[in-house]
Amino acid sequence: MDAARLPEPRRRILPIRAHDGPGEMAVLDLGDASRPVDLVFVHANGFNARTYRAVIAPLATGLRIVAPDLRGHGLTPLPADPKGRRSWRDHRDDLVGLLEALDGPPVVLSGHSMGGTVALLAAAAAPERVSKVVVFDPVMWGAFGMVMAHLPIVAQRAARRAPWTVQATRRRSVFESREAALKSYLGRGAFKGWTETMVADYVADGFRDLPDGSVELACAPAWEASNYTTHAHNPYAAIRRFGGPVRILKASKGSTTRIKDAEAFSRRHPNATVEKVEGDHFFAMRSPEIVRDALLAATA
Repeated sequence: MDAARLPEPRRRILPIRAHDGPGEMAVLDLGDASRPVDLVFVHANGFNARTYRAVIAPLATGLRIVAPDLRGHGLTPLPADPKGRRSWRDHRDDLVGLLEALDGPPVVLSGHSMGGTVALLAAAAAPERVSKVVVFDPVMWGAFGMVMAHLPIVAQRAARRAPWTVQATRRRSVFESREAALKSYLGRGAFKGWTETMVADYVADGFRDLPDGSVELACAPAWEASNYTTHAHNPYAAIRRFGGPVRILKASKGSTTRIKDAEAFSRRHPNATVEKVEGDHFFAMRSPEIVRDALLAATA
């Protein structure tokens, strides 16, 4: 969809009961504000809610959608200290706090990558507030990876050497301007195949202004890396605890959803299905119609 035709979301800062006490979470609110929220969509590690505007905004003609900036991302002011972290339970608790703050009927909870995993964890923690879960290439390691993730020293050492962690720690964090950052990202790395509108949306909320006129990443490289090295949580157990319908769409290439046998998985988790879709981990950006079709089906 052309940028000029995309609806501009309402920006809101909502008080929530966060992981570490009272706090605030920034959200984008799309669709008819007079109706209850239908869908909550959660972004991937290192990104922000606005990154997905071109993906979810076309659905706002018939749905009300809330997309939060997770702790340490975008415009959310919650503290993001990586020291001592071992899991994404802080993101889970913050998301549950947001669902409580919305205080409406159960929503469809969705997300991409880390956001998908956090959605699963939150659904298990507050099943009464969630009707269905639809997630896109969530981070779900295999059995060996899950065991290693719960061994602090082994997990931290292994994760720190992983390519995605190294890349995060080496990311350039300061640019002369958002325009310079946009030019640097377009058509490169993870952004290859994204529309200019989508990259510009990421840059808009992905940087904070500095006093000298330059801009700095809103998601600090150390925080992004921390999300790659802290996996002492269990999305498989979360699916069982939630009990409601769960639909998982995993990438056909380079997927972070390490479920090899979809039929065997569904036998162990009767409330969940796994489908392979064409594309890599960023199919949500490169083929947004896949995401929109799945979300429309879930909210019908």
